[in-house]
Amino acid sequence: MQWQDKSILVTGGTGSFGKRFIRMMLDEQHPRRLVVFSRDELKQHEMRTGGFDHPSLRWFIGDVRDGERLRRAMRGVDIVVHAAALKQVPACEYNPMEAVKTNVMGAKNVIDAALDCGVRRILALSTDKAVNPVNLYGATKLCAEKLFVQSNSYAGADKPTRFSCVRYGNVVASRGSVIPLFVRQRKTGTVTVTDPRMTRFWLTLDQGVRFVISCIEKMHGGEIFVPKIPSMKMTDLVEAIAPGCEVKVIGIRPGEKLHEALIGDDEVRQTLDAGQMYVIKPAHTWWPQDGWSDAKPLAEGDHYTSDSNSMWLTVDDLRKLIEGLEA
Repeated sequence: MQWQDKSILVTGGTGSFGKRFIRMMLDEQHPRRLVVFSRDELKQHEMRTGGFDHPSLRWFIGDVRDGERLRRAMRGVDIVVHAAALKQVPACEYNPMEAVKTNVMGAKNVIDAALDCGVRRILALSTDKAVNPVNLYGATKLCAEKLFVQSNSYAGADKPTRFSCVRYGNVVASRGSVIPLFVRQRKTGTVTVTDPRMTRFWLTLDQGVRFVISCIEKMHGGEIFVPKIPSMKMTDLVEAIAPGCEVKVIGIRPGEKLHEALIGDDEVRQTLDAGQMYVIKPAHTWWPQDGWSDAKPLAEGDHYTSDSNSMWLTVDDLRKLIEGLEA
């Protein structure tokens, strides 16, 4: 892909992912235009005055709940990365209507605006919590995935607009990550853990951004891309951040799982092993059956869960990932 010729819009552009994606685009790919779309004027101001003042950047204040504003922002845009969402599980449980408005209706608005404006490629960020969801956040992201995949049929085979998703696990030190909490708690000598048996998928922000860029380049439309990433034990994370501290078990929060899955049991039949990632192909006739012809189908009964993963981060691995964080 010739990124230098492209106009790119990022919803949620002032979030952890959005800022890193935009920085990487500016430093490495040099697109013609980068539109930062978010609803917080203060974050846009802080971002613009904190090293992101570049002639290719455009700053759009807007909410994905506002379809008309999205249409205005997407005029002339080639690629959309949809990262805007309400992501905190407890907040979504307590404010379910707001989660639906942003994560589901917001996804619909992004799709409609992209179709109306003729955007070529749209990639939406999803989460492992969308697999067999037990909380509202996961359910809204599962619904958003379905909307994005099926929207390829609205574009039609003869139109250029294509939609895909990426789905991955917890991001090291992103906004809302447990790491800043543990860093603060270690000053007190006591760290709170919901359940010591808990495991999670884990990747760095740079890994997540590079994976998204790679998927934009490779997508045919309709795929859900899943990276092959390691798991970690929550107790190992505590040992990496706050060795010697007392561990207080407070119990699993509403909507929280012991272990996460990145591919559902019923998705295995539609999943291809493409080397460094898995590709969940849509079960629709419009999807190009010759897409990903070099990838291999998964075997019936295969699993990809955080507790049955073949790759694990040790305490030393976790320390290397989080070094540089300040207390």
